Amino acid sequence: MSSVPDVTCRTRSKRPPWFFVGAGAAGLVLVVARLAMTGGVPDVWVLAGVVLLPLGVGGAYAAAVRVHADADGLSYRTLLRRRRARWEDVADVRVYAQHLRHGDTHRVEVVTRGGRVWRLPLPVGPSSEGRDTFDDTVEALRALHRRHGTPESEHLVVITGSAAGRRVGPAAWMCAMFLAGAAPAAWFVPVVAETELAWTSAVPCAAESSEHDRDCLTTLSAVIARTDVRKPKGSSYLYFANGRPVDRLAVSREGAQGFEAGDRVELTVWRGAIREVIGEEHVWREHFPAAGGITVTAALCVLAAGMSGAVVVQRRRGRRLPADEVLPSSAPYAVALAATAVWALPYCYRHPTLAPDTARDIAWAGLGSLVSLALFLWAVRATRVRTPATAPAASTDTAPDDEDVFLPARFLESTGYNPNGFGTHIVLGPDGPAVTPHPGPGRFATRPIPVRRLTVTSVRRPCGGEGDLVPRNWDVAELDDEGRPVRLAAAPDALARILRAFTDAEKRTPAGES
Repeated sequence: MSSVPDVTCRTRSKRPPWFFVGAGAAGLVLVVARLAMTGGVPDVWVLAGVVLLPLGVGGAYAAAVRVHADADGLSYRTLLRRRRARWEDVADVRVYAQHLRHGDTHRVEVVTRGGRVWRLPLPVGPSSEGRDTFDDTVEALRALHRRHGTPESEHLVVITGSAAGRRVGPAAWMCAMFLAGAAPAAWFVPVVAETELAWTSAVPCAAESSEHDRDCLTTLSAVIARTDVRKPKGSSYLYFANGRPVDRLAVSREGAQGFEAGDRVELTVWRGAIREVIGEEHVWREHFPAAGGITVTAALCVLAAGMSGAVVVQRRRGRRLPADEVLPSSAPYAVALAATAVWALPYCYRHPTLAPDTARDIAWAGLGSLVSLALFLWAVRATRVRTPATAPAASTDTAPDDEDVFLPARFLESTGYNPNGFGTHIVLGPDGPAVTPHPGPGRFATRPIPVRRLTVTSVRRPCGGEGDLVPRNWDVAELDDEGRPVRLAAAPDALARILRAFTDAEKRTPAGES
């Protein structure tokens, strides 16, 4: 048996990493020297040295990273970690695909017999040399695994964003973060509601009262000495003559622009602080946050956490599926959450404490809850993982046999009857199945399908990158076209009807025809 060459992956060029290492070292020397010269007081040179330090760390990482695979096993090293495994301890070598803003990034994952997953630092694809270089490296690693180990499957597993093997950690972390944001907002609602109610119901203090820290309103006279109008994001200030009753008061930019030096104003004091400044032509009032707005914020955080939680639940439901099988879309949960937001957010704004005041409010909350419950039950049912039928179902067609029927379906490989993947539908009718690039009517630009050459080997759910080519709720039939594997994707009912038509057409086709 021929030997399989070793695989070694390193940073392509050593010059850039070592240049950054030198820059980081220079930055460290600069920081130490300047701190020694200034007696520990940082300056602009220290800041420049601190900026160079991360470049040195990144360059050291790029210079140290290395992945090597040979007959003895696979190993990798980084700046802070080294790992090695024998091929006997490796269960599978697969690809992890991550969708980023500027394109997809592919990494190599190694699954050990114990179930642990290593994500190798190299190779990363597509690299500057193209996707073919990455694919060749992956194939070389898998060839070494087949030669010196026992792979669990000959199939290359590609973990995409919609695959069952995707980790639930990021979605669970997002769910926890949104819930953590909703908790303090919900806790703050009663405090804000009490403050808002106390302010709106406050009355002027009695004449004999002189304390300003009570719940009553005290009115004082003052004169504006000058105003300080600052940028929109910063606080502006009103300064009072003789520093009475206070030296200055922080107000909004619009509030400061409405007053001028020398204006006589009346100040309203509540709970020891100035809440209103009333002039002849302008009034400034302190803004109190609305309890309803905070409740809506908390509800939005809960709904966002619900979407992340739905992703976690969806992936947990598919944990026993093959790692690269595409899970059903979580869109039904998004529909249920959006419908919940339609009735829940206005209700939360009007009733910050969530306690209904009238029978109308009770009916509002009750009917909305029932609608949301029904939609969530529908979402659970719509996102269940189906087991595709392995054989064509019995015929339930109602269309006449002499009429053409166009069904959305796609061959995922380019063949003589599907050149360059042009077909989007399959037409069934008296003239036999054919591939067509349009939904009909008419058989113009069609290519007949040689049904006698095709043999159905299996029907399964979409796997790997197939989820980006066809809808997630479609099934994929694996066919054998005289030794060449061909995949046909369609909705479950449509696929069963197409395969049944293939079988019927094969029976009607004479043995000498193809």
